[in-house]
Amino acid sequence: MTERDRGLVRLALPSKGRMAEPSVKLLHDAGIAFEPNGRTLHTRCLDLDLELLFVRSDDIPVWTRDGGVDAGITGRNQAVEAGAELDELLALDFGYCRLAQAVPSEHPAMRPADLTGARIATSYEHTLARELDRLGIEARILPISGSVELAPRLHAADAVADLVSSGETLRQNGLREIGTLLESQAVLVARPGLDAAQRALVDDVVLLLGSVIAARPKRYLMLNARDETLDDVLALLPSLDAPTVLPLSRPGMHAVHAVIDAEDVVRLLGPLRAAGASSLLVMPIEHLIA
Repeated sequence: MTERDRGLVRLALPSKGRMAEPSVKLLHDAGIAFEPNGRTLHTRCLDLDLELLFVRSDDIPVWTRDGGVDAGITGRNQAVEAGAELDELLALDFGYCRLAQAVPSEHPAMRPADLTGARIATSYEHTLARELDRLGIEARILPISGSVELAPRLHAADAVADLVSSGETLRQNGLREIGTLLESQAVLVARPGLDAAQRALVDDVVLLLGSVIAARPKRYLMLNARDETLDDVLALLPSLDAPTVLPLSRPGMHAVHAVIDAEDVVRLLGPLRAAGASSLLVMPIEHLIA
């Protein structure tokens, strides 16, 4: 397959799991258009020289490190566990989790340092080993591929290091957290050594995705205000930057445009109206580049 056939950059996306749908949605929201190709696990983008491959999320850091793909969306925890030396380009604001250390509720340990000499079960053997070494803790690591929470109940381990979101699964299995080894979320990574053309395309992708992530918690507010109430209206606006104020064709009136936090909409509309604002319009923002 030639470079032209496969695209200038190969980007790997999770094919299943909790990061698969948000990854595809983020690309679509960014305007990176592509059509699913049936059962085929690859497709070309319509407007960018980009080939998408849909693979297991755990494999993405390895494929990116080894040059099978040029970039990918994966969990930071997966990249760290793979030991892949990759460029983390952008945190994607979904797939949040953490690698937590936990012990049975009756265990005396209160912090990771208390696990010296303990047996710790985990699916993240390499990450745990690095963190234990960094903290100067000597413990025995027991690699387990699944059902890590059961290890203490079966007396196979004294503690666990497991990936959690809310921690509810740990609590339901009689475990309590004593520390966090790694905070994680979905990230866009790339292999080092991209050539100039590939790097330029990847930078464009970073800009597009970053603009969507920045825009999601924001809203675009437009309103009109009479000159005598304009200062009162402006005083209420916590804008991203100074609000834009434009004279209207009607004498004595100005239009005000501002970017605000979505969570401020409910709090602001009533006071703005009371301060004299009229024709209020709130719209979502697709892209935001500050």
